[in-house]
Amino acid sequence: MSIRRVLVVDDSRLQRRIIHAALSRLGLEVVEAGSGTEALEVCEAAAPDLVISDWMMPGMNGLELCRAFRALPREEYGYFILVTSKSEKEEVALGLDAGADDFLTKPINPGELRARIAAGDRIVRMQRELSATNRLVRETLAELQALYDSLDNDLIEAKKLQQSLISERYRDLGPAQVSMLLRSAAHVGGDLVGVFPVSETRIGLYAIDVSGHGVSSALMTARLAGYLSATSPEQNVALVLGPGGFRPRPPDEVLADLNQMFLGEIETELYFTMLLADADLETGRVTMAQAGHPCPAIQRADGRVEFSGPGGLPVGLIDGATYERFEVQLYPGDRLFLHSDGVDECADAAGTLLGEEGVRRLMQELRQTEGMAFLESVIWKLAEYAGRDDFDDDVSAVLLEFKPVGTAP
Repeated sequence: MSIRRVLVVDDSRLQRRIIHAALSRLGLEVVEAGSGTEALEVCEAAAPDLVISDWMMPGMNGLELCRAFRALPREEYGYFILVTSKSEKEEVALGLDAGADDFLTKPINPGELRARIAAGDRIVRMQRELSATNRLVRETLAELQALYDSLDNDLIEAKKLQQSLISERYRDLGPAQVSMLLRSAAHVGGDLVGVFPVSETRIGLYAIDVSGHGVSSALMTARLAGYLSATSPEQNVALVLGPGGFRPRPPDEVLADLNQMFLGEIETELYFTMLLADADLETGRVTMAQAGHPCPAIQRADGRVEFSGPGGLPVGLIDGATYERFEVQLYPGDRLFLHSDGVDECADAAGTLLGEEGVRRLMQELRQTEGMAFLESVIWKLAEYAGRDDFDDDVSAVLLEFKPVGTAP
């Protein structure tokens, strides 16, 4: 039985003896108390599993004892039976309100006593099983919380490492300037942007969006950052070493090679969209290839916004995919905006996407804003459009701006 220790409370010694004898025959440990005050002292010293108390006692009666018993701090539930000669519904209601679990009427019948104790034992057993289950759940939740905290700390460090892939958010290139934005929807994300030097007058730009937003996507961006390294040109797949130094490879060929590499050498379900650009800072000619990434936006010096690009298939999705090369011509005062779908697919409260027209409108509103201030303003505009500043998707962008004529390098 779950009930092992029973406290019998009655101001009548004879009544205590009768109940004591009946309980002893059931193999229970019995403790006696002649008053409510004495019973409380016994409960505080060693809490019993069951209390059988007379209702009518001098000093503290059974109802008061029951209330005091329920107020005692204890881990496990204690069953309480009131012994009374009263059987009216009002009296029973008073006992239940005080915290009593069951009732016995005088004179006590041994068979009824056994039945009441058996019923109480079932309740106490279920309560203890529930308490054990709850304790196990609490311990498991505590372990999970500790694991979550550890994982959260690791993800915070991973976010710092991912953000460090963009060592410089702004670069002044003389006739032009480059600004970059990388904001993950979660701790780490699948977006990556970057710039790498080709020569004194040429640079490479790229914008990547790996499928998903978790750790696997972030690991993929780290690998791609190595393939497009700005510090180790010999490892950069977009460059080739020739007479006189490194020169850029055609962007469409680079995307095709990356597609075959990821399908043939890397076993993963991930794929990514990408836009790779080769910018000539002397002539303003930008040669690009697009692999499913949003079309780049060109804003002219007069504020007009154009979109260009054939679209193309994502990298790592279709074997043998080919990509199309295209060019845009930039002039002094023009700028090129490469952005992820976290910008044009930003949704308002009604679910309406910003779209290309929204990007056009946004850029026209910010035509007087340049560099990092422009990118920060884009985030504010997106938050204003969405009605919140925690976006569902990563937001990344590269902004290449040719300085107006007469601007000193």
